[in-house]
Amino acid sequence: MTGIDLVFHPLLPWWTIAVGALLGLVLLGLGIWRRSSGIGWRALALAVILLALAGPSILAEQRERLSDELLLVTDRTPSQEIGERPARTDQAVAELRERLAAVPDLDLREVTLEADRDRGTALFDRLGRSLGEIDRSRLAGVVVVTDGRVHDAPEDPASLGLEAPLHVLLTGRQDEVDRRLVVERAPTYAMVGEPQTVTVRVEDEPGQGSAPVPVRLSIDGQLVGRANLVPGQSTDLPFRLERGGEAAIELEVDPLEGQLTAQNDRQVVFVNGVRDRLRVLLVSGQPYPGLRVWRNLLKADAAVDLVHFTILRPPEKQDGTPIRELALIAFPSRELFEEKLDQFDLVIFDRYARRGLLPAIYLDNVASWVERGGALLEAAGPEFATSSSLFRTPLARVLPGAPTGQVSELPFTPAITELGRRHPVTRGLDADGRRWGRWFRQVEVDPADASVVMAGVAEQPLLLLKRQGEGRVAQLLSDHAWLWARGFEGGGPQSLLLRRLVHWLMKEPELEEEELTAQGADRRLTIERHSLESLPHDVTVTSPSGGVQRLTLVPDENGVARAEIAADEGGLWRIEDGQHVAFASPLPVARIEGEAVTATDLPLRPVVQATGGTFTWLAEQPVPDIRRVGVDRQTAGRGWMGLIDHGAYRVSRTELVPLMPAWLALALLLGTTVFAWWREGRR
Repeated sequence: MTGIDLVFHPLLPWWTIAVGALLGLVLLGLGIWRRSSGIGWRALALAVILLALAGPSILAEQRERLSDELLLVTDRTPSQEIGERPARTDQAVAELRERLAAVPDLDLREVTLEADRDRGTALFDRLGRSLGEIDRSRLAGVVVVTDGRVHDAPEDPASLGLEAPLHVLLTGRQDEVDRRLVVERAPTYAMVGEPQTVTVRVEDEPGQGSAPVPVRLSIDGQLVGRANLVPGQSTDLPFRLERGGEAAIELEVDPLEGQLTAQNDRQVVFVNGVRDRLRVLLVSGQPYPGLRVWRNLLKADAAVDLVHFTILRPPEKQDGTPIRELALIAFPSRELFEEKLDQFDLVIFDRYARRGLLPAIYLDNVASWVERGGALLEAAGPEFATSSSLFRTPLARVLPGAPTGQVSELPFTPAITELGRRHPVTRGLDADGRRWGRWFRQVEVDPADASVVMAGVAEQPLLLLKRQGEGRVAQLLSDHAWLWARGFEGGGPQSLLLRRLVHWLMKEPELEEEELTAQGADRRLTIERHSLESLPHDVTVTSPSGGVQRLTLVPDENGVARAEIAADEGGLWRIEDGQHVAFASPLPVARIEGEAVTATDLPLRPVVQATGGTFTWLAEQPVPDIRRVGVDRQTAGRGWMGLIDHGAYRVSRTELVPLMPAWLALALLLGTTVFAWWREGRR
């Protein structure tokens, strides 16, 4: 392609030529006023002089056409996966590729838009980064295939600096209806046992109904409350956490007839349950070398309020010592075991035996408290095998082991049982492979139906765990755990074992025997089922779009069954096994992405109008025709969308041809001057 232009290369500065032209015009005007002859030839001579000084030339360029660029943005956010939108998107993109391939001098640049985990559908952020990679002077236009749910639309379209038309192909329908549940406010942390609220709102689109709709609230899969909510009105729903750790607060509303999707009918928020202060009552009996083991362990935790009483002198001992020298305070048995027992989270009896200090009614109170949800730990010594054993009190109905009357004082190394390898209290305690130090005393018991997680002499039960009613009880049948704390023969995991034991008694979620967990990362979903049983477990996996997949998990020797599946959908996945429920998000997206999902043109309308683009509803209209239009021409019409033809080119070779070479200028100047002189002379 060749281009020809007229250019000037002045021999003098333009202002000098202008001044000369002005003076020449003044002289010509004076000659005309005086009616001098030869004025025409003099004007022609002046024109030749000025033209020669301007240096006109013809510039011939060999040009190479540069293609314009079209930016095609395909929305692949979660809301684009609803209903027929994926099929419409794929069909529209394929048709555009085919048509644009036939358009000359136009390059197609494609961009895929995925949801941002913080901002949702950030179309204009992605568009700005893409436009920064191309030459905007050759931008023919932008075509976006989306449902219109954009969360970063600018308030001022001019701030984009977009000088090409933005055409939008909408994949949804204009008559869509949907119901969604919106969580307006929810706590991040909640005190265990304290009343809390979560604020929710039901939204119906396109218009709000007036009839109340039922909403259900569940905690970790267990239904705890119902309420009827009027659409459009915010309502506080009460709940209470009964244990520490992370809890899944699940809210669900009944669907709207004919609605677009059920994905946003359910919302899940995670609340971390924390205890204000863990109150522990420790009652120690006869002094022994391990007396301070429990005290040191509990006092090391700043969140524990410890009340510790030690029976240093039994009542039957009579040596004439004055009462005022025996104790600083009287043992407040009535206050602790009748008035304030419910204020404690854990009661520990450390080598305590019946001494007449605690009447049977108080021990019966402790047993009833355990059955209502309390936690009891007994660290037994040789007293447990005698007639003063706590098993000969009302506590017998909650204690897991019945003494046989035998106490073994043979050396032994504590060992984890087969059941203990699957139990979270003792699972993995011996993972480092170290040999543990020996203990030298153990009380023999009949474990009945209790869980034996550690064994001692001749595989006799050493650590028993049992659930009693709503509460939990643990029994350690040796008073030699302190040997590990002192590092005897290398010691052992005493601190870790006792800490896990206390946390299990306090119902901490991470130490539950039967637990279902799920973790998501890198488009993969990992499911784990912890159990004391060795039987396979069937789980149901529900994707954010409602797809259901069933898996069978087979546990290993540690009682852990694990499975990993692909998870390409963004949003919250639900995993349940009939008793437990877990949630995970392999592709975390902003909560706003799952709220309003009906198709709309409102967020994009200001930008489309400002750039001269057009909207096309693909469910009702075909993909528009493509036309190339000139700059400053109309870029949209009925059934078509325009792409600007900038006509950009690159010059590969130039040739400059002067129109007024020096010899021609001199000949013309002499000729006109001679004719002017001759004309003047004839007159």
